[in-house]
Amino acid sequence: MSARLPDRLSWALLHRDPTAMPNQRPATQADLDTMWALRTRAVRASCASHYPAAVIDTWCASPAPDSLLGLVNAGGALVAQEDSCMLGYAILDLDSGEVDAVFVDPGWQGSGIALRLLTALEAMAIERGIERLFLSASLNAVPFYQRAGFSALREEIYPHRSGVELRSVFMEKRLPCGPHGPEQGGSED
Repeated sequence: MSARLPDRLSWALLHRDPTAMPNQRPATQADLDTMWALRTRAVRASCASHYPAAVIDTWCASPAPDSLLGLVNAGGALVAQEDSCMLGYAILDLDSGEVDAVFVDPGWQGSGIALRLLTALEAMAIERGIERLFLSASLNAVPFYQRAGFSALREEIYPHRSGVELRSVFMEKRLPCGPHGPEQGGSED
């Protein structure tokens, strides 16, 4: 059974200006269900070339984690939207520097939305003095994060809470220290 796009999203896909970029705004609690539905569509569309169908089915069947609300309420989540339709979202754990999620609706992938959202998360992190972003990237997302300046540190098995073990790549990106400029001296870990 294929998922139908919401009518507003279908309209936006048909009538979009390929040079226009959607608006960004902080995510709210009211966005949670739409964010999770978008994530599920993105995982099904983008990960199929890298993971078996049974893994994707189990991965997608899992409900949103309880931590999602906390990350949104902490102010580390952004939504990209056009005509009130959510096209993508990204989440940063403002305490740890972990990029928890960057998802774009399949019809909008490749349009620059993910990079704009990730760049906004980086600015948020720099403003808070976070020196390093890190994440466990799904195999299909590794090239995107490499283009965005992340370095692959190691391959790993990510134990997803749904019970599946996902092959992934642990990545990081060093950021300028604080809102006023690059790091001064110091040693690498």
